[in-house]
Amino acid sequence: MLMSDTFQLAGTTFISRLIIGTGKYRSYDEMKAAHAASGAEMVTVAVNRVPLDHSTESFLDHLDPAMKILPNTAGCYDADHAIRTARLAREALETDWIKLEVIGDPVTLLPDNEQTLAAAKVLVGEGFIVLPYFTDDLIMAKKLLDAGCPAVMPLAAP
Repeated sequence: MLMSDTFQLAGTTFISRLIIGTGKYRSYDEMKAAHAASGAEMVTVAVNRVPLDHSTESFLDHLDPAMKILPNTAGCYDADHAIRTARLAREALETDWIKLEVIGDPVTLLPDNEQTLAAAKVLVGEGFIVLPYFTDDLIMAKKLLDAGCPAVMPLAAP
C-alpha cells in the first residue's frame, strides 16, 4: 500500500520514503524488477563501484531515469577520501546530493561519527545536499543538522 502523503527533502517532493540500492543483485533484470516493485523514487549508487569506462555495460545503464540518484561514499575510511569521492560523484553523476558514509571499522563497517561530521561540514560548504550515515547518537544528529544537512540517516533507523 502506497502512502498518500508526500514529504519534502531539500526542496524535492517525494511520495516514497524508501531508498533502494544497486548492489547485490544477480542480474540487471533482477535489479530493475526490485526497483519497480519497491515503489522507491531514490536509488543509492556506491561511487566506488561506478565504472569510469563508458564502453562497457554498467548498472547505471539499467536505472529508471525517473529515479533520483543518491551517490554514496561507501568504502571511504576518512573524511578526505569521502570528500574526494563526493566531488567525483558530483561530476560523474551530475548531482549535488550525496549519502555520506565514512566507515570507522573495516570489520563491523560501523560509521566514524567524527570523520562524518568533518566531511559534512566541508561538503555542505561546497553546496552539496548531504545525507549522512552515522551511529544513532542524538548529539551527533543535532551537530549534523546544525552543519546544514537537511536530514540524517542513522544506522539501523526504521
